[in-house]
Amino acid sequence: MKDNHSSANQDDCRCPCPIETSLNLIGGKYKALILWKLMNRTLRFSELRKQVPKATPKMLTQQLRELEQDGLVLRQVYAVVPPKVEYSLTTKGQSLEPVLQALCSWGMTCLNKAGEHAD
Repeated sequence: MKDNHSSANQDDCRCPCPIETSLNLIGGKYKALILWKLMNRTLRFSELRKQVPKATPKMLTQQLRELEQDGLVLRQVYAVVPPKVEYSLTTKGQSLEPVLQALCSWGMTCLNKAGEHAD
């Protein structure tokens, strides 16, 4: 049986595809996690390193730069010694909250099901 709803949504993905556009913005290895950690708060680079421990400093820097270039993250540099850099979400970045909440909920469902199968 064919699902007309999902078929229609897939047909709407013409070039440029909105799904592809979305994934290009948040689909980096740690981008969604960085955005999630910055939701409703400002963090320094060292704090982000603790929040995303699997990311190397080089990878974290690269992902933050891409998010900044795409207008999702604001990088604030303070002229002090030692250097102080803070990251926060732009309005565009904050608009991703419902998407990230949905990903979080979906991930929790997957984790719960995986736990059920582990018994």
